[in-house]
Amino acid sequence: MLDLYIDADACPVKEEVFKVAERYQLKTYLVANGPLRVPPGGLVQLVVVSDGFDAADDWIATHTGVGDIVITADIPLADRCLKAGSRVIGHQGRPFTPQSIGTAIATRALMSDLRAMGVVQGGNAPMAKRDKSQFLQALDTAIQAIKKTGK
Repeated sequence: MLDLYIDADACPVKEEVFKVAERYQLKTYLVANGPLRVPPGGLVQLVVVSDGFDAADDWIATHTGVGDIVITADIPLADRCLKAGSRVIGHQGRPFTPQSIGTAIATRALMSDLRAMGVVQGGNAPMAKRDKSQFLQALDTAIQAIKKTGK
């Protein structure tokens, strides 16, 4: 069964996922540390976890599997979900794959070290309209692939 899981606390594409879930009639889990708005209709279920470190990540990683899609920018969570057999898409539409996750983990570690040394400051650039379009295309591609192959 194809379900969508959103790592929701800092997700800038929730509304886009809600529209896609409605179009395809997909069960969607919005996983967060606190209450969030959920559209009516019953397709989107809010899962509020404790505010413990990685509580949302742990819930998603233990519930997702083959044939599911996870939306997250969290690289360690992406790695866990890929290992569980899920497809994973970042907020800007870049799919995480078994082939790309190692590079993403290494880049994350490097950037963390550079920030700690004061060489790099700030975070990611804000979402652009193009990023949302790429995200929607990647999500649609993943849904179609799962519908075709079952995984």
